[in-house]
Amino acid sequence: MKVKAAVVDEVGAPWRITEVELGDPVAGEVQVKLTASGLCHSDVHVSAGSSPVPFFPVLGGHEGAGVVTKVGPGVRGLEEGDHVVLAFIPACGTCRPCASGLQNLCDEGAGLLTGEAISDKGFRVQEAGRPVIQMCLLGTFAPYVTVNQASVVKIEKDVPLEVASLLGCGVSTGWGSATEIGNTRPGDTVVVMGVGGVGINAVQGAKFAGARYIVGIDPVEFKRKKALEFGATHVYSSVDEAVAELPDLTWGLMAQVTIITVGEIRGEYIQQALSLTSKGGQVVVTAMGDHTLSAVEMNLFELTLLQKRVQGAIFGGVGPRTQIPKLLDLYRCGHLELEKLVSARYRLEDVNQGYQDMADGKNLRGVISFSDTDY
Repeated sequence: MKVKAAVVDEVGAPWRITEVELGDPVAGEVQVKLTASGLCHSDVHVSAGSSPVPFFPVLGGHEGAGVVTKVGPGVRGLEEGDHVVLAFIPACGTCRPCASGLQNLCDEGAGLLTGEAISDKGFRVQEAGRPVIQMCLLGTFAPYVTVNQASVVKIEKDVPLEVASLLGCGVSTGWGSATEIGNTRPGDTVVVMGVGGVGINAVQGAKFAGARYIVGIDPVEFKRKKALEFGATHVYSSVDEAVAELPDLTWGLMAQVTIITVGEIRGEYIQQALSLTSKGGQVVVTAMGDHTLSAVEMNLFELTLLQKRVQGAIFGGVGPRTQIPKLLDLYRCGHLELEKLVSARYRLEDVNQGYQDMADGKNLRGVISFSDTDY
């Protein structure tokens, strides 16, 4: 079928609205009619060249939810009419990481930026006869997607699909960075560096886990105000401001957990985070940066003698089939705020405006809402 899509043609180019050919599902795949797609900064990494892809064009989007419309041979547990969330990390359930309880590190994740379908290494999206990479094997900047069942999580039909779409990346990643990887405990002090679409959910997770102080750091005033609404107890515009006040706030202990969720990480941020972190505390590195950069600033004397830890995190440290249903239960109980995360809604044609608004600090999470005219 032919569908409208937002693709990027080269590094530094804007998103282009075009018509692509979407293939039907083969064995192990389903087709999904999307209701909404979140605008996540990770797509900017691709368009800016920070995340490597083997070729262009790339169909963007990796955070979406919708309704299953077609089911390929051999698919289990999914049927037409099911409501689903698309997770940017596939979880096959059979590889060694999945079998070891590390579904967020599924071996199929190795192909996230190749565009090669898990089922047969082919391409489900083409434009004028040439293959198009689906971002994270999803490509949710289109009203329909054909994806492997490993990337699909079935949900109950009572949850609005627009807010459910946010669980495919930002909410799960931020929440888990605080609660799972960060292992926040009651009474802890948690610092969140960058309180955008991911960091704001780290704030929510830290609040749920019982943190005494939750400190949000962001240069954007709008985001600092939102952080207070979502559970932060203190906010600062810079690390320097936080370093100056955190000792008095915590009686010299500093933060047990510092989470880096900035839009673009740089090497100097690691030492900045360590300076905010207590003895025996942990720095959680959730943010992404340019894949070519490897230099990191870190005081090794401090790292060793104060027994601090630096830990990477993807999808919040939990597999999507575990995390997404759990978070939906917390949403139903009122412990997780989803509706208020959506700052603005855009048509697919306005995707570039959505990303400009993100760059200008106007959004926590912008969402593309698909209408009947997009099909």
